[in-house]
Amino acid sequence: MQERSSVGELVNQLRRELDRYSPGGKLPSSRSLVERFRVSPVTVSRALGQLAAEGLVVTRPGAGAFRAEPRAGAAPSGDTSWQEVALSADGAADLVPRSVDASGVTVSLAAPPPGVVEFNGGYLHPSLQPERAMAAALSRAGRRPGAWGRPPMEGLPELREWFARSIGGQVTAAGVLIAAGGQSALTTALRALAPPGAPVLVESPTYPGMLAIARAAGLRPVPVPVDADGVRPALLADAFRATGARVFVCQPLFQNPTGAVLAPERRGEVLRIAREAGAFVIEDDFVRRLVHEDAGPLPSPLAADDPDGVVVHVCSLTKATSPSFRVSALAAHGPVLERLRAIQVVDTFFVPRPLQEAALELVGSPAWPRHLRAISAELRARRDAMTAALWLQLPELSLPHIPSGGYHLWLRLPDGTDESALTAAALRAGVAITPGRPYFSAESSAPYARLSFAAVAGSGEIAEGVRRLRVACDEVF
Repeated sequence: MQERSSVGELVNQLRRELDRYSPGGKLPSSRSLVERFRVSPVTVSRALGQLAAEGLVVTRPGAGAFRAEPRAGAAPSGDTSWQEVALSADGAADLVPRSVDASGVTVSLAAPPPGVVEFNGGYLHPSLQPERAMAAALSRAGRRPGAWGRPPMEGLPELREWFARSIGGQVTAAGVLIAAGGQSALTTALRALAPPGAPVLVESPTYPGMLAIARAAGLRPVPVPVDADGVRPALLADAFRATGARVFVCQPLFQNPTGAVLAPERRGEVLRIAREAGAFVIEDDFVRRLVHEDAGPLPSPLAADDPDGVVVHVCSLTKATSPSFRVSALAAHGPVLERLRAIQVVDTFFVPRPLQEAALELVGSPAWPRHLRAISAELRARRDAMTAALWLQLPELSLPHIPSGGYHLWLRLPDGTDESALTAAALRAGVAITPGRPYFSAESSAPYARLSFAAVAGSGEIAEGVRRLRVACDEVF
């Protein structure tokens, strides 16, 4: 965090001083900038790189950095109003909509304004990310023979084998495809398994990003309610019969947003119901590596107990590392694997080999298990800190379930609460929260909000965020 701050401060200072130099004039050497501002050579290099990307300076290897020539005046903007007709003509007849609602995805990707406590984040705070281990892994990966060559389309065999072992059961490397993050893998799976216009069964509530994928593909999400033990098998069977769906998407472990874990007695039922319906189960195992210290032994993935190829399994390294470490796996058994492979190749060719090599270096290093143990303890502490603060300061908000994994809490708001009004009031008070409505594919049963405890700096910021949320609730309730 200090390095990032130093880079930004140096960029601002150098930007202010550029007027001292004529176009083409040479800036002070990197060494003199290091001495003057008492920063590291890496900070100077990154600051100059940012200014070069902005077109303000030009760097020449061996010569230094120079003020760039002034840019030519901006050309007058044209008339793009014709595009409204081109983009909307005959849109009602499209099986797959050309306009895509990305709000369910951007809510967890957009950074809040400075000073706002980020209770709406979907990734680990930089202080929890294994930045040194990832940097070392990337450095070692770049020196591997052939690291910059074209990888196998399915992914590096060693990485596929590692994912297969982590899934377990009868899953082998031959049934694993390496994908560019969980969102990409889910997109491939839904495209492979359901044609445009088809129904797809989803948990209710569920991950908004998956709903966005389904709707962008022209699919019809059909909700199946979940309770504290996961999806309800009887309702799942009813939904298959009523809709004729051939796909069910679920998160059996630490479900987003409820945090529920599919009960042992329901696991076999879900697979049996899907098999009898001639349907696939897409298992989104997104936070297995974000288990809390007090969770106890975890159930194996559904894919590990599936000899008949019902389950298409998705898992990723992203949540446990960094939003930019986009390496995931698709695992399947039977003819569906070839369809998944074909769609992925057409869409993305392959995941860049340096990133795959870095993933291998990371998960094979002693730093990896240490990192997992550290975040396991820290996430438990943060969960407990947020839970205690909510019980103390916001007792009118209900916590139906306290999860032992993942990175968020699912809050039941008082009946009649306007989620949009509360979200806006919270932002005015300096805390960003996620409203519950986007997690429902149809009407929601009650007002909810999701609070993340992983994207903040620590327990102190959690306490301050809950205090600000109290202010917002006092305004709205």
